Amino acid sequence: MSSIIECIPNFSEGRRPEVIEAIAEAIKSVDDIQLLNYSSDQSHNRSVFTFIGAPESVKEAAFKGAKKAAELIDMTKHRGEHPRMGAVDVIPFVPVKNITMQECVNLTKELGERIARELSIPVFLYEESATRPERRNLADIRRGEFEGMAEKIKDPAWAPDFGKAEIHPTAGVVAVGARMPLIAYNVNLSTSDINIARNIAKIIRESSGGLKCVKAIGVMLEDRNLAQVSINMTNYEKTSLYRVFELIRTEARRYGVHIVGSEIVGLTPMNALIDVAKFYLQLEGFDDKKQVLENYLL
Repeated sequence: MSSIIECIPNFSEGRRPEVIEAIAEAIKSVDDIQLLNYSSDQSHNRSVFTFIGAPESVKEAAFKGAKKAAELIDMTKHRGEHPRMGAVDVIPFVPVKNITMQECVNLTKELGERIARELSIPVFLYEESATRPERRNLADIRRGEFEGMAEKIKDPAWAPDFGKAEIHPTAGVVAVGARMPLIAYNVNLSTSDINIARNIAKIIRESSGGLKCVKAIGVMLEDRNLAQVSINMTNYEKTSLYRVFELIRTEARRYGVHIVGSEIVGLTPMNALIDVAKFYLQLEGFDDKKQVLENYLL
């Protein structure tokens, strides 16, 4: 049976449609690739792509997307709410079918070596691909962002896994790694006070003593004049969407604000949404393996 990998690269461009489409075309030019989704956020100035395919095809498509981004995105001119350190900021591989996490790790190392060699972009390996414990967390690698990375990378402790210890002058650096499915989940608040979003993010994220497998920051949606809690959920089986939503709602009440809406960026596992339905609908005796139609179609 054929193997399938999911790849979800994040690019530091969310405002120029022509650049976003050029990256999409580069990815789609590879045979046996399905580009499932790509979406952009102007405030974050970031686009998230999701594609699947056979291992070698996914590796090739990821490289072509990175190459096109390096050609068209100049990080010295980039401004956005989301933390970033490169034109292609992060390239995760997720095992989907008939492939192990270790095989994905091996592929990310092959991709990383090629990006560094052919594009002169330094590569950091993260999550399951990390070469040392302090590099598992993407936020730790990205700390300092593009503007601080030129100095950070000179520190022997932060030498890249592939490439020279100097950033690409316009494309920065990139993190490549294998990981579990991640849900990019944002919650918008009825306030323009970004400090409220930052305070709530600090409460809910694991690194500050909050919910397990939750990363969060507060950002400002300038086009809507709303503060947002921007979240990465690294394992929805350990912390579900509804728990994050309810904790944010509870904390928001302390400041006299409420949730005006939430969004999922890119694709999400169906089981994550089934968990939400079970909670809010208070379903009794519901067996999603037998009662969800799509389970019979996959």
